[in-house]
Formats: sequence, structure tokens, C-alpha cells
Amino acid sequence: MKNRVTTLFDIQYPIIQAGMIWCSPWQLAAAVSNAGGLGIIGSGSMYPEVLKEHVEKCKKATDKPFAVNIPLLYPNIEEHVKTIIDYKVPVVFSSAGNPKTWTGELKKHGIKVVHVVSSAKFAQKAAAAGVDAVVAEGFEAGGHNGREETTTLCLIPLVADAVDIPVIAAGGIGSGRAMAAAMALGAEGVQIGSRFAASEESSAHLNFKNKIVATQEGDTVLTLKELAPVRLIKNKFYEEVAAAYQRGAEKEELISILGRARSKKGMFEGDMDEGELEIGQVAAMINNVKPAAEIFNEILAEYRQVRANLLASNYDF
Repeated sequence: MKNRVTTLFDIQYPIIQAGMIWCSPWQLAAAVSNAGGLGIIGSGSMYPEVLKEHVEKCKKATDKPFAVNIPLLYPNIEEHVKTIIDYKVPVVFSSAGNPKTWTGELKKHGIKVVHVVSSAKFAQKAAAAGVDAVVAEGFEAGGHNGREETTTLCLIPLVADAVDIPVIAAGGIGSGRAMAAAMALGAEGVQIGSRFAASEESSAHLNFKNKIVATQEGDTVLTLKELAPVRLIKNKFYEEVAAAYQRGAEKEELISILGRARSKKGMFEGDMDEGELEIGQVAAMINNVKPAAEIFNEILAEYRQVRANLLASNYDF
């Protein structure tokens, strides 16, 4: 497959594994890159020395391009950027902040920069900041989300029409069918998070992986919009948040309920009651945990089959 996304990243297929907090170690990034896509190390949960270790090990595990995701509000971002530059990481995916801050510095060192957006307006701002591509992430996505609640079906064509740079679709994409739909809407690649969170190489706790597999339609909800909108699996912690909303809790009380390291407690340490369990709506379609390469190849095969079916169909309209 050859398009602007595969050319930009020098990869075989326009399938990108999301840089998910607590779920995206070097093992997962290397597995996806070796399969022909673009793997991403999620640095948002890593101390600077931990990111160095993951980058070093990823470079040893694959000779293919890979990326690092950096949340721009990360407190030690200067150290992360230095690691990325020093180790010549070819691609950075930035999120949760102003892309103007680091895009110029990264590109000065020959690093491709992609920014995650949730609206056409922010896509245009990212393009003006000089990024090479944008990830347009719809309301269905897991983890931290846009406030606009625009679904992927609506967001992708809006963003594709608003910018001239490549658009990568995200949010609710965990299959070849969804990939084909995203490409039809104007995307030139897809970023997949939740499906790879339930891979063998994911650093998520086994309890969380099993919880993803058990999640059904309607089991996730977007909440905590006063702080930073996040899609969670409903559990004891979520019920506490919901009760706070019911009694009209102010922002300060919500901050207190959230506390510190809540996502680590759930996703990495395996506390399914008190932890913050971030996952997308597509979790309802995930039925097993398997190797990342197998997941990748299943998505690719289904995408090809959907395309073949459409090309072979004779619709009388």
C-alpha cells in the first residue's frame, strides 16, 4: 500500500499503534513496526530514564521506523525531547497541548511530527504549526478525549476537508472494516489503540486485558469533562464519580476523587475496582488477547477483503 502516510513514515501499511499510557512499551511498538506498520512507545507514563530504556530496546528489536508519543503537558518533556533527538527517533506523535511548542525543534532535527486533534479547528492550528500529519480522534476513542464529542464518522471528513496534510483516523477503529470506512471518509491511515491494548505485548495488567475482553456495548462512558475528558469502563471508581455528579460536586471535589496515579492503579497494577480503566467503545468488539502481529495481520486481511467485496459489488444506484 502506497500513500502519503506510508511514504511519510517509510512503512509498508498505514496502520499505526496508538501511544497509550501504561499500555505501549517497546515490545508492542517493535512488534507493530516489524509487522509493517508504525509502532509507538507511549512516554506519558514513563520517567525520563525509563523512556531511554524503551527507546534503546526498541531500536535493538526492530530495524523499522517507530515513534514516541509525548503528551505536551508532561512535566519532564524537555528530557523526553532530548532523548528523542539523541536517539534519532524518526517520528513523534504529540498530544494534549500546543503543537507550536516543540514541532519546530523536532523538525529541525529531521523528526516527523504528528499531532492528535479532536476538531477541524485544531487540525488547522496544528497544520499552521508545521506538523507533517494529524491524527483526527473521534468521540469513540478511549483515554483522554476531545470536549466536542464529535464522532469519528463526522470528524474525519471535516478534518480531511480542512487541511492539506495527511489525516490519520482514530477512535472506534479496531478492525479492517473500520479501517476501510475511515479510508473512505478521507483518512490515509488509521491509529488503533484499544485493540492493541489487549495484545500480548501490551504492558497493561492481565486483569485489565481480561476486563477489556469482558466489556460489552454500553460499558464505557466519557466523563470528568471539567478536568480532562476521559472514556472509562464503568467500575466502582466510576460509580463514585457518577455519584459526585449527582450531588452537584464542584471541580475541586472531582480532583480529590480522582487523586493521583488512578490510571496506573487500574491499567498497570490491575485494580479493577479503584483504578481508572481507560478504553474505547470498540472494546465491546474485542473478544481475545493475542500477539500484536496476529492482530495486525487480521486487520489488514479484513481490510483487503472489504475492499475486494466493494469492488466486486454491482450496486444498482
